Amino acid sequence: MKTNDFFYTLPPRLIAQTPLADRSASRLMILDKNTGELRHKIFSGITDELKAGDCLVINDTKVIPARLIGLRETGARVEILLLTRRSERVWEALAKPGRKAKPGDVISFGGGELTGHIDEILDGGKRLITFTFDGIFETVLDKLGKTPLPPYITEELSDKDRYQTVYAVHEGSAAAPTAGLHFTEELLSSIVSKGVNIARLTLHVGLGTFRPVKTEDITDHIMHSEYYSIDDSQAEIINMARQRGGRIIAVGTTSCRTLESAADDSGNARAASGWTDIFIYPGYRFKMVDALITNFHLPESTLLMLVSAMCGRENILRAYSEAIENNYRFFSFGDAMFIK
Repeated sequence: MKTNDFFYTLPPRLIAQTPLADRSASRLMILDKNTGELRHKIFSGITDELKAGDCLVINDTKVIPARLIGLRETGARVEILLLTRRSERVWEALAKPGRKAKPGDVISFGGGELTGHIDEILDGGKRLITFTFDGIFETVLDKLGKTPLPPYITEELSDKDRYQTVYAVHEGSAAAPTAGLHFTEELLSSIVSKGVNIARLTLHVGLGTFRPVKTEDITDHIMHSEYYSIDDSQAEIINMARQRGGRIIAVGTTSCRTLESAADDSGNARAASGWTDIFIYPGYRFKMVDALITNFHLPESTLLMLVSAMCGRENILRAYSEAIENNYRFFSFGDAMFIK
């Protein structure tokens, strides 16, 4: 299967630059994966699409303010984007411009409140950086760091909490699990009141989620790796719902990838943690996930391939075409789709 099989043309005006005032007021397209039928409603109406006994699986990762602006000793400006934590003080990171972040360089942030020593250059141009600071790193980062918005969002975010889900707990993501941005506390309460179970897992979203597929054949693409965890109590909630005939509904592609990574051959959830590089594309047989709540994804992206695996490439491209005709908002701050 070719990468260009997943291409579509999106008018730039439909790329949402800011979130709506009301999280749950976004539009919702409902796609029946078996019949291809399409319906339209407001996201707050997702409750009507759920049934008692279903299990909604959410990703409770939290985005860290991973973007740091600093100065080299020469006064040159350098932007650092934190990616993966190696230890308390050591991170893998990206530097921009790279030529101003060489091994041995020291970068100062916040007038010296935080300093970073470039230790070495890693594969893919990443830098290994050792930080020096007083106190707790997370506290310093919260003060000096900025939210690392996706590259297609060019406007500044006035409220950084709007790039967090209302249930975000575990810090570690460089990007938000954006399907979850549509939920409010009130909406989640109404879902629980209906008899729907909610299970939590964690997958720390990396910037690889925005990396384009550059190979002609999708099977030649090397998938990025991300850390995930599911504990015993949450695996039990998921498995009990399956045993009782409820659907397992993943909120977002991150939850979907985690569930499929942690499932055994019988489709049961296992308590597990580790790194997953699972690549889901058409032809994949889902072991656990029955339905998916997701946003609208970039052309030729691994995320578009994942949703195509769930309901068919033709159905997805037809749904995207209808979304464009109806002026849906796309990508991270955009509207949502429920594949059922």
